[in-house]
Amino acid sequence: MSSKCDSCPSKNNCGGEKSCSKLTPKYGKIKNIIGVISGKGGVGKSTVTGLMAIELRKAGYKVGVLDADITGPSMPRFFGANKKRAPILQADAKDQVKFEPIETSLGIKVMSLNFLTEVEDQPVIWRGPVINGVLNQMFGDTMWGELDYLLIDMPPGTGDVALTVMQSFPVSSMVIVSTPQNMVSMIVNKVVVMAEKLNIPLLGVVENMSYVTCSCGEKIRIFSKTSAEEHAKYFNLNLIMELPVDLDLTENMENGTVEQYMVNIQKYTPIIKDIVKSRE
Repeated sequence: MSSKCDSCPSKNNCGGEKSCSKLTPKYGKIKNIIGVISGKGGVGKSTVTGLMAIELRKAGYKVGVLDADITGPSMPRFFGANKKRAPILQADAKDQVKFEPIETSLGIKVMSLNFLTEVEDQPVIWRGPVINGVLNQMFGDTMWGELDYLLIDMPPGTGDVALTVMQSFPVSSMVIVSTPQNMVSMIVNKVVVMAEKLNIPLLGVVENMSYVTCSCGEKIRIFSKTSAEEHAKYFNLNLIMELPVDLDLTENMENGTVEQYMVNIQKYTPIIKDIVKSRE
């Protein structure tokens, strides 16, 4: 007889069905949930989440993105969908609701609080318990359908929301995002230690803004002479990929055309190799 553990991304990482208190989505089935996190803001965590989502979709997987950075949501802008609003539907006669995610041009399902507010620059001035409650509802009450991967764009740091996701969501594993600076590495390492204490498997680290490419083809490291491999070794993690400063990517993100830009290029494909390999 099958149990709810069979379809849980955290299968074998907890005490089984009797001790499991993980949230599950009401309107869909998700095979793998990957958190993308960093110790501080401004390192490109949302960019990495979006790149992973697009590459997974290009590889033929059904993909969703949950923007868990409630006070600083970035995913609508990344996908050029910031002017769209997610329909809120009545689920039953008890005034329960369900959310219909926004679907991008490639078919990636995205849910963000910015899709539920009247204007995108409306600030969220809430305390932790309210934010956690909204995040739980966005995860549990969204019509995800059948997904191979749900990527969660986490807020920076080790606060309430990160703890909620790690403890309450059936997270399969996490990806760490960093930049090549010793101060950033020290802060990011706090997240690594947090995940390890909560028994969340870590796939590795993506180093963003690693270098710029000279017209002569040489890699110029503008933030640190230390290599990406050395920074990954500091975290005791596998290096998934080092990302350069890419003005073409930045321009397409600003124009809302990043999916169209990435359809015909392969240079970011390695960013998903460890995600796919871990689920084989």
